[in-house]
Amino acid sequence: MIALSDSVFISPDEYLQLEEKSNIKHEYINGQVYAMAGTTDTHNTIGLNLVLLIRNHLRGSDCRVYFADIKARIEKRNRFYYPDILVTCDPKDRETPTYKSFSKLILEVLSDSTEAFDRGDKFNDYQTLDSLDEYVLVNSKHQRVETFRRNEQGLWVLQTYTPDNQTFELQSINLTASFSDLYENVELEVMDMMGVRIQNSE
Repeated sequence: MIALSDSVFISPDEYLQLEEKSNIKHEYINGQVYAMAGTTDTHNTIGLNLVLLIRNHLRGSDCRVYFADIKARIEKRNRFYYPDILVTCDPKDRETPTYKSFSKLILEVLSDSTEAFDRGDKFNDYQTLDSLDEYVLVNSKHQRVETFRRNEQGLWVLQTYTPDNQTFELQSINLTASFSDLYENVELEVMDMMGVRIQNSE
């Protein structure tokens, strides 16, 4: 992410107004606005596969799944992020068309430019959402899904899935899905020694 200014503080309302008119997506961190980088076909295909799996599973329920262009509001930290996918089952979220405040499940597809942030500061911010039950990181270099779940003691417990498991679970929405469906039509991203993207045969 690239900060647009290190000195100008804008309020959440000002950010939301500016974002409605912007052709580029920006995330908001405590008064500062950061431009987001573009994505790849691998990242996009994995995300779309996930959305289809989740949308079909939630059909007929009170839960809604959102992809890419809907912000997650983290009010306790004064932040707005664009998660790759979020699921909310709280009817209060239907009152805010451009952001959601009560995410139950958040999924991020990892990339070189965002992985450290997704695992670190962003996850720390997401943990302040009382509504969040599960945070999921989906790998774009290897077939791997990491799920962080909040247990009864409020601690986040990691469970990792690989193709050896054949399936992975999103327990927050009672979904079990296959790795073949998740990575359908996906060419996994691998960088060579020169930083050039090559195809992973995994």
